[in-house]
Amino acid sequence: MKLYSDLARYQGNEALFEAVEMSIVSTLAGLPLHVHAEGLRGTGKTTIFRSAAGVMPTITRIKGCLYNCDPAEPHCPEHRNLSPEEIDRIGTEEILMPFLEISHSAKIGTVAGSIDLAKITDKTHPEAALLPGIIPQAHRGIIFIDEINRLADTSPEITDILLDVMGTKPGRVQIEETGLAAVEVPVQVSVWAASNPDEDPGPLSDVRKQLSDRFDLVIDMGRPDKVEAVAGILRQNRQRRTKSSTRAGLSHRGNEQVRKRLLAAAEMLDDLWVPDYVEDLLAEVYVKFGIESLRAVEAAQLGAQIRAALHKRHHVEVYDVVAVLPWALNHRVFPERLEEILTYLKERRFTTEKPQGSSRDRESQKTTGSLARIFGSGRVKSGPKETQPAPPKPARPISELAVDEAVATEGDL
Repeated sequence: MKLYSDLARYQGNEALFEAVEMSIVSTLAGLPLHVHAEGLRGTGKTTIFRSAAGVMPTITRIKGCLYNCDPAEPHCPEHRNLSPEEIDRIGTEEILMPFLEISHSAKIGTVAGSIDLAKITDKTHPEAALLPGIIPQAHRGIIFIDEINRLADTSPEITDILLDVMGTKPGRVQIEETGLAAVEVPVQVSVWAASNPDEDPGPLSDVRKQLSDRFDLVIDMGRPDKVEAVAGILRQNRQRRTKSSTRAGLSHRGNEQVRKRLLAAAEMLDDLWVPDYVEDLLAEVYVKFGIESLRAVEAAQLGAQIRAALHKRHHVEVYDVVAVLPWALNHRVFPERLEEILTYLKERRFTTEKPQGSSRDRESQKTTGSLARIFGSGRVKSGPKETQPAPPKPARPISELAVDEAVATEGDL
């Protein structure tokens, strides 16, 4: 498997790298963020998703718990009623954030859970017990599904399970076996998926609209269209095949640097400031353009927060919303409507009203200017100066549909 830090980045796949990192940060903070990549075969969707397993941070769980119970919030049938003292006696351990896959041949028992054959056949102490499946074992981690449009078409029962898992945050999964009481377990898991909408059975939104809407962000993957980008990929492939121990060490250190950056972003989320005018703008887009699903603006809100944290800022700005909004709307509105929304955002101007409410609200209103300046050479400043550092320049430009035009003149971001 190619190392995540070694993968070539170009205009067509940059958005997926950012969405993957946003989802890892969000999952680490206990806020699942579901990501679906759509694009032609050979564009590297699956490679990016799978290689991201190499930058997963660690989590702390109750020692030996297959459900990955957080010692501070045990949730599984075995540990949820234990006292802190009892958990201390069991002990804890550090493991990598789970990364598990659901295959097209998977059975319901494999995905949700089934009878624990090892316990029921134990000659010294046989007992009927449930063994958690892929979903409950991925708690506090990631589940990846390749060609999810095919899975939705051929496995409606598993699709129904995914709807329960992704319908709320945290989701839930119910483990059922004949002769045993059903067990319902909460799960905090982010679902990643890839599909080719040009192949049978077609786009996921046509196969199972409910499941499509469960994804917070949908990324349209593009192929490299510049000679330099393709040549760079070929050179990386050649160097990887002949990689020296020194270069291999540098690659692994690259993965470790990504991991540290994601951990730092997750730690920032609790103290991240979201100005009222940012949420007001999202609400305005939802109402004015008749967005069908409230999940769209909720996903944009969360995505904007994580994007700000990844760029080491302590507050969210409107350009964070503009950057992630196409990903939250790709599968929920027609392309023409998305262009209309982005054009509206570029032309939208905030009006400065008389300060009311809390001191933070007054500060927000006083420092809110024209949104047009965000897309031009100026910038709307917000929040107390001592806690709102200037946004740093990102490592890579944002690129997705018309958002290219929307944030191209963002200035020093």
